[in-house]
Amino acid sequence: MSNLGQFDSDFYQSNYTIDNQDQSSEDSNAYGNLYGSRQQQASEQPQAAFVPQEMLMSSGYEGQFFQPASNPDYYSQSSYIDSFDEEPPLLEELGINFNHIWQKTLTVLNPLKPADGSIMNETDLTGPILFCVTLGATLLLAGKVQFGYVYGMSAIGCLGIHTLLNLMSSSGVSYGCVASVLGYCLLPMVILSSCAIFFSLQGTFGTVLALVIIGWCSLSASKIFISALNMEGQQLLIAYPCALLYGLFALLTVF
Repeated sequence: MSNLGQFDSDFYQSNYTIDNQDQSSEDSNAYGNLYGSRQQQASEQPQAAFVPQEMLMSSGYEGQFFQPASNPDYYSQSSYIDSFDEEPPLLEELGINFNHIWQKTLTVLNPLKPADGSIMNETDLTGPILFCVTLGATLLLAGKVQFGYVYGMSAIGCLGIHTLLNLMSSSGVSYGCVASVLGYCLLPMVILSSCAIFFSLQGTFGTVLALVIIGWCSLSASKIFISALNMEGQQLLIAYPCALLYGLFALLTVF
């Protein structure tokens, strides 16, 4: 047992004491406070911005920085810069000319008036679309929903007249020009459909009025075609197929 006690005393014998532990903890706390204060001072100090050496040197540039001086000779020589005054109006760029629309309308309303071939040869679909919509609207007011028939017969009729005119004319004609002329000449048919709103056309008066309107439309269309295509002496040959086309619209209006 004596040997065991001596072993224990030898095993636990050490120079380390509690006082040494307290002293070491105080030293570590002091070191941490010193390190933290140094970090705080470093963060509070403003960092100097990096400026290149070239910017510190004086230069001979007398203008304003980031604002280049204008060169009037460069802009005067630029070909793609044009004035807004030289640009055409928007309606003219879209192909809408109200003066020409009014002249074509007056030409259709007066079959005896000579047509201007330079104006009639334009591809203007503003008036034809307006007259087609008006014709469908007046038929709707008369109790007839015929929008599909109006558009379908217009497209097929324009295609047939276009083929016929290209066979008869040496210069040829575009599909848009044919559609424009036939659409403008649909205006008298709009007058007939407007009459159907107020009274019935299924009688002697209605039949005579429909025949007059068909002759009016076909005469105006043939007059414009021979003027635009220089087809003198062939007005009756052109008026006959046009009368057949406008006769279909008259049947829709009367019945």
